[in-house]
Amino acid sequence: MEFSHIPVLLYECINGLMIRPDGIYLDGTAGGGGHSEEIAKRLKNGRLISLDQDPDAVETASRRLAPYPQATVVHANFRDMEEVLRSLSIRQIDGVLLDLGVSSYQLDAAERGFSYQKDAPLDMRMSKTGKSAKDFVNLAPEEEIARVLFEYGEERYARRIASKIVYKRQEKPLETTLELAEIIKSAVPSASRREKNPAKRSFQAIRIAVNGELDALKEGLEAAFRVLKPGGRLAVITFHSLEDRIVKQAFAAYAKGCECPPDFPVCVCGKTPRAKLINRKPILPSKEEMEQNRRSQSAKLRVLEKIKDEP
Repeated sequence: MEFSHIPVLLYECINGLMIRPDGIYLDGTAGGGGHSEEIAKRLKNGRLISLDQDPDAVETASRRLAPYPQATVVHANFRDMEEVLRSLSIRQIDGVLLDLGVSSYQLDAAERGFSYQKDAPLDMRMSKTGKSAKDFVNLAPEEEIARVLFEYGEERYARRIASKIVYKRQEKPLETTLELAEIIKSAVPSASRREKNPAKRSFQAIRIAVNGELDALKEGLEAAFRVLKPGGRLAVITFHSLEDRIVKQAFAAYAKGCECPPDFPVCVCGKTPRAKLINRKPILPSKEEMEQNRRSQSAKLRVLEKIKDEP
């Protein structure tokens, strides 16, 4: 199956990054290569480094970017961007783009085990390595399953679902996506079953846990800020509230100056902002984009410009 992914907020990202023909840019989530190609088109003697932890994405992005000698595709998680840049003898860059979450291909390829609507082995690993969703639901303690569902999926019936999962796995190991989806459905009140698929929040939570997505995001934001040149920009697309909260708080911390108590008559800490917010409120998809690409409906774009390096 071809790795296809309609790039969300494409031109808003390009405008936010302010691509310079001689600049150096990093796309930390290459996916199908849509954002990367638009960046590469605008480069002359500049350079683009595109990363992805999914080997299928790396293969597809490599083919798509083959006509652009200024582009380099690397199989890596964006949290490791500093190591990748060092290996390429690059110290600082002009812009970083992160398009978070699961791709259309990963959802549509049933065998990847991300979808609660298609039967497949429980997997959900973006990198195709490490512990899978099957390992998580069959081996994690009930308390851990409940915590993950509540914190990462904001699932109000987390305890009931976790209890049902543990009960069912004692009969036999859980193997498939639809098997898990049915267990989740049976654990929630009948009224909730008439809403949007009750498995959606739990599958999101398990995927986040399996891939360590929130920790990777926190580390990736810190790494991105360090590798940016003063004047460089960081653009991040999020798709749910947990991601957006992390990005919003990180950006606010970089843009904050004085930390003295408000009753101090003058500043004594001497701290000044290290960055400025390009948009104080997130940029949202247009009505037209949301109609054309339903997976863009929850997208939010935040852009930050670095002012100075660490002292």
